Amino acid sequence: MRIARRAQRIEPFYVMEVAKAAAAMAREVAHSAQPMIFLNIGEPDFTAPPLVQQAAARAIHDGNTQYTQATGLQPLRECISRWYASRFHADVAPGRIIITAGASAALQLACLALIEAGDEILMPDPSYPCNRHFVSAADGNAVLVPTTTEERFQLSAAKVQAVWTDKTRGVLLASPSNPTGTSIAPEELRRIHEFVTSRGGITLIDEIYLGLSYEERFGHTALAMADGLGDNIISINSFSKYFNMTGWRLGWLVVPESLAPVIERMAQNLFICPSTVAQHAALACFEPESLAEYERRRAEFKARRDYFIPELNRLGLTVPVMPDGAFYAYADCTAAAAKLGVSGSWDFAFELMKRAHLAVTPGRDFGTDAPERYIRFSTANSMEQLREAVARLETVLG
Repeated sequence: MRIARRAQRIEPFYVMEVAKAAAAMAREVAHSAQPMIFLNIGEPDFTAPPLVQQAAARAIHDGNTQYTQATGLQPLRECISRWYASRFHADVAPGRIIITAGASAALQLACLALIEAGDEILMPDPSYPCNRHFVSAADGNAVLVPTTTEERFQLSAAKVQAVWTDKTRGVLLASPSNPTGTSIAPEELRRIHEFVTSRGGITLIDEIYLGLSYEERFGHTALAMADGLGDNIISINSFSKYFNMTGWRLGWLVVPESLAPVIERMAQNLFICPSTVAQHAALACFEPESLAEYERRRAEFKARRDYFIPELNRLGLTVPVMPDGAFYAYADCTAAAAKLGVSGSWDFAFELMKRAHLAVTPGRDFGTDAPERYIRFSTANSMEQLREAVARLETVLG
């Protein structure tokens, strides 16, 4: 059977390959003194709050399970619009908001609508692997641009200008980023967007961790950019991270008004609509009680960051840039790997799995610029589990 070239270009998702190995070992050690601790997957350990769960059950009980419009429930689009206004002081009209089957569908729709075969999209290295694969699936080419710790592992306007060619269609950024948890400074983002716009390009920005920002300097949506510049930003967001609804597969896309009918037409054909039950449940995310609970959880994620990253630094797993959002620690494991007699983050990750029953993610997924130096820890786990992980690391690393 002949496989399409676009499918052959999609690399394995190594995060999940490591997860499979960790799950297999977890079964072996489940009843030992050290059961497996999972710090590898970027999934909140919190589930949807009570009001959200109740809203889902009510939708099923009342028979509110039929198709919605491809753009999603109008009340949900209006809730998101009000959330942007109250949380970020951004004026985002409901008509610009398209509800999608997770952020993945949002990215797919944006890429299919805007990328022609052979178009190049600039992305920082390191970055989330699936983002570049959405570009590939649209027959575009993701161009990974190496970044530095001084740049907070983010693209700069100077680098975007330096690598821009006639084939470049635009940029795909993430703020806060997976795997680093770092955001782009607002002034730098503005410079990037102004340059991209001057070249007739597109600025796509993955903001799925925006709700989990911890520092005032960085916790701003690109959609709030002044002088109307935010009106032609394409923002991808999700109910998975801040709203703790990972398996519900619900996200949204914010586009310029002129692009909304195009995205709607594509969504009608490709997806019909997002999950109706998940949409009715998501309406309850914006109730005051739910929002208060999300803010309590955000404070807990920050407390985990503030505990765990100094401990990693103390143990020689240096996190070169303090994350300002999300729930990741991107640590240089060079010295720690040498202590264990292995070389590179891939072997180090499996050594930790074997010796400490600790699952982490090696840097192989996230780019090509020295991925062997870095491992990603997810702090989306309880403080108790994080403290136990530190104790095991201390035992193993000495």
